[in-house]
Amino acid sequence: MAERVLAFMAHPDDAEFLCAGTLALLHQIGYEVHIATMTAGDGGSAELPPEEIARIRLNEAKRSAEMLHGSYHCAGLKDFLVTVNETAIKRAVEVVRIVDPIIVFTHYPTDYMLDHEMTSILVRHACFCASAPNMKTDLFPSAKPTSQIPYLYYCMPIEGIDHFGREVKMQTFIDITSVMEVKEEMLKCHESQRQWLLKHHGIDDYIHRMRQWAAMAGEKVGVKFAECFAQHRGHAFPKENLLASLLSNFAFEL
Repeated sequence: MAERVLAFMAHPDDAEFLCAGTLALLHQIGYEVHIATMTAGDGGSAELPPEEIARIRLNEAKRSAEMLHGSYHCAGLKDFLVTVNETAIKRAVEVVRIVDPIIVFTHYPTDYMLDHEMTSILVRHACFCASAPNMKTDLFPSAKPTSQIPYLYYCMPIEGIDHFGREVKMQTFIDITSVMEVKEEMLKCHESQRQWLLKHHGIDDYIHRMRQWAAMAGEKVGVKFAECFAQHRGHAFPKENLLASLLSNFAFEL
């Protein structure tokens, strides 16, 4: 069975903005790709009610993951209400257990919105305790404990800055120039978000903005487009930079 990698984000389309190029490169070398979100994106519309936009966005996320022959999972929390509590922890653990990944990507701990920051904490905690047999969950109690604590990487926060507007220093840069078209097509699956981003964020061209951020990261290491990451190396987590080793032909470490 192929090793699995998991991008576990807050909302549908977050993975496409932040790490889809890296997922595409890992898929090319034989890794099984999983994308998960804490919510179904039920807050992502100014016109449609939560249930309807959630249904649309779940389908969009599934189509995007399928572009890498991957799978999509949703933890079932609500937009704007992602918090660290018992239910959220258990659902995050269940997703990690269902996938049992070797590598996990999630949001940077300080980002522009609380859903992202809380997801970062929840995923970090789930990676730590998913392998503990006495960590019991509710919805999928049959999901077996993971085989190990996975390698955990935080993606670059939106615009490369924290919530104070300060630039965040990243450690590992992956040249995604060769798979930029794949990343773009995955993001295009999230058609519902153009009007929402235009109305709420003032962003008319979210594809252009994604390319702009990838170009900004690429400029740091002298390539056209890149995605960048900081590795969680706290106690008990693996400390070797597995991502850079696997994608050595595309990786730069600063």
